[in-house]
Amino acid sequence: MTLLETPIPGLILMQPRVFGDERGYFFESLRRDALPADMPEFVQHNESMSKRGVLRGLHFQVPPRAQGKLISVVRGSVYDVAVDIRVGSPTYGQHFGLVLDTVTKHRLYIPPGFAHGFLTLEDDTVFQYLCTDYYAPEAEGCISYADADLGIDWGGIWNSSEPFTVSAKDQVGQAFQTFQSPFTW
Repeated sequence: MTLLETPIPGLILMQPRVFGDERGYFFESLRRDALPADMPEFVQHNESMSKRGVLRGLHFQVPPRAQGKLISVVRGSVYDVAVDIRVGSPTYGQHFGLVLDTVTKHRLYIPPGFAHGFLTLEDDTVFQYLCTDYYAPEAEGCISYADADLGIDWGGIWNSSEPFTVSAKDQVGQAFQTFQSPFTW
């Protein structure tokens, strides 16, 4: 497994070595000894399945229940976005986006201090994430996926006139300009 830094410090792209032949493929999806020593242990494993055009996010949990996430796509593809919400970070308010799919089998580690969201690009997309803390509804937050100050171009990857499907909760995410981040660099 190859670990690559992204333009935003702390986000780590993981590229597994995939071995394939006429029978199928094999790869190590996680090796603790290949991860940075200071990466927390994962305590919860989540999975969602979504139809094409579902947009989820931008979610995070505040301290002391902040979560790091190791994300991957088991079936289908997503445009995945992480927004740096660590006050004092040189990349505060910036985002990193990439397509995750079953072809490359790449994974992305998103540490605490990031808001996270994704847009499914295919029907029946299965998305998995390992979390470093348990889900705590009292600690969850949501920044608007459509916030102009963040400049995320969801439509640029979408290439469709179909509207996104967004939950009622995510439709009322907080504006980034009024967001008071509890995370520090």
